[in-house]
Amino acid sequence: MSRYVLGVSALYHESAAVLLRDGVVVAASSEERFSRQKQDSALPVRASRWCLEQAGISMADVEAVVYYEKPLRKFERILVSQLTGFPSTLPAFQRTALTWLTDKLWVRNALCKELGARPSQLMFSEHHLSHAASAFYCSPFERAAVLTVDGVGEWATTSLWQGDEHGLKPLSEVRFPHSLGLTYSAFTAFLGFRVNNGEYKVMGLASYGEPRHVDKVEKVLQGVDGGGFQNDTRYVAWHKSTVRSYSGAFEQLFGAPRQPGTPLDPRQGEGKHYADIAASVQVVLEERLLALAERLHADTGLDALCMAGGVALNVVANRR
Repeated sequence: MSRYVLGVSALYHESAAVLLRDGVVVAASSEERFSRQKQDSALPVRASRWCLEQAGISMADVEAVVYYEKPLRKFERILVSQLTGFPSTLPAFQRTALTWLTDKLWVRNALCKELGARPSQLMFSEHHLSHAASAFYCSPFERAAVLTVDGVGEWATTSLWQGDEHGLKPLSEVRFPHSLGLTYSAFTAFLGFRVNNGEYKVMGLASYGEPRHVDKVEKVLQGVDGGGFQNDTRYVAWHKSTVRSYSGAFEQLFGAPRQPGTPLDPRQGEGKHYADIAASVQVVLEERLLALAERLHADTGLDALCMAGGVALNVVANRR
């Protein structure tokens, strides 16, 4: 008898569902295809039903429903981070608590109520393990080094793995608040684009600029021995705010942020300044990713590399 597993990603951005039969993808879809709401983050009820319909089965035939991360562990990170910065983090904590106490903490209940899953079917994967699996198991490689890089999962922001016939073995990780993805998103916000949407615009804007501010960007995102990195938290605010990702010291370093929607000509004036900043952060990101890839190669001895996570969408860096 075939074994079915339903994978679910939701409540952040671009929620989706995927159905596997004996480890092979049968159907997959984002929820926005059915809701017609771009980047819909709601629980993918219709996408899940569609996946089941494609296989001609019901939820009762599914062996496991796997959620892409561990909500309780993620909430733990948010609580620890914001309590550490108390009382300055109180406004952020109030906003975060409202979001989590109304939605994200009750994923288990929602999966049962809205998808019709049984509690015994539910499993929760670690965020970066989900990324690593999406890269390695869909690759043509029997053995590969795996690099997952994004904003943040539960605690990890970057993870190094080795994949082989035995599965995925974690090698090392970088933990919050140090993050390549959140750094790039902070510059996305500074340059007047929407976070989790406009990062590709920063990558494109970089092609019009010159990396004149690499030394400044490296104050924000420092390389460390062994191919790692760390953020100087004086320049960032994502660990203590839900509305600001960079600090006043960041603005002193780079100048006034661009206001969203204002005209931007990267060939002259203020627009050229912003293009140069974009070029600089792109260069530093690429150097940090190369250092991580070189470390993975040294640790595993493998030439094949799989990448996943939001930062892995930076195609310019991938070409390096």
